[in-house]
Amino acid sequence: MEIQRLGNLKTALGECPVWHDGQLWLLDCRAGLVIALDADTGAVTARHEVPPPLGSFAFNADGRIVLALKEQICALDPRTGHLQTLARIDASHEHLRLNDGISMPDGSFVVGTMHVFREPGEAPLGGLYRLDTGLRLSKLDDGLGICNGPCVSPIDGRLHVADSERRVIYSYAVAGDGTLGDRRVFVRTDDQGSGPDGCCFDAEGGLWTALVRTGTLARFDAQGQLTRKIVLPVTHPSALCFGGPQMDDLFVTTISDSGRLSASGPLDGAVLKLTGLGCKGLVRPLCRMPLPPG
Repeated sequence: MEIQRLGNLKTALGECPVWHDGQLWLLDCRAGLVIALDADTGAVTARHEVPPPLGSFAFNADGRIVLALKEQICALDPRTGHLQTLARIDASHEHLRLNDGISMPDGSFVVGTMHVFREPGEAPLGGLYRLDTGLRLSKLDDGLGICNGPCVSPIDGRLHVADSERRVIYSYAVAGDGTLGDRRVFVRTDDQGSGPDGCCFDAEGGLWTALVRTGTLARFDAQGQLTRKIVLPVTHPSALCFGGPQMDDLFVTTISDSGRLSASGPLDGAVLKLTGLGCKGLVRPLCRMPLPPG
């Protein structure tokens, strides 16, 4: 296995890498940037600026990008830069914002919130939301402090969602109408010294997560047992995805200054590319939303 830096990009809060159309896409959330990189050279091939903070994004079938901003979900046309609001969540607070999200197999977009700097015993606002293919927004769950890493198991189709604050990854059964049920604890990461941040599955059903406070990646099998751990040359890895022509490279975003976490090492804020892992990932589905003309 080899770990290398991809290009010269340095992000404050690198997040949400997505392999799409032969390129690596990612966010710098604090800067409000959507960025595409050449996966071989790391050269920036696209750069779009939107109002920060950014939470996550997914590609729609018509080429537009579904974006989670602070408290609203929007659509960005990368050809024109036009930004449209699609939905707004049912809560608002200076320390609440939309965070990690994912396109689902049915074409919807599922995204969670983070509510930080709460008083002791104060319940988090927001929760886990779904924007369906009819552009209807519904709440799927609540009581989650920092939602991260939503991803769908290729083995049983269950949605896995991390609450980084509680250092736990939950799994949910997904009903035909997109609602969730049968919430279970998939794994707790207290013994790893960190909450789980971004997550993704490999094709064999192993869940990979960035342990943001220990500079490591961990892989858990379908039973939640730790099967692999990789130490990275960074302080705070944030998220990861498989990509490359054979879907066998692993790309990792990192943090130099998230507003709560900071680091000043030579690779903090860089994008890492891991090769030779011996496993493959899966292409992420597209959202299938009939977005308004714009």
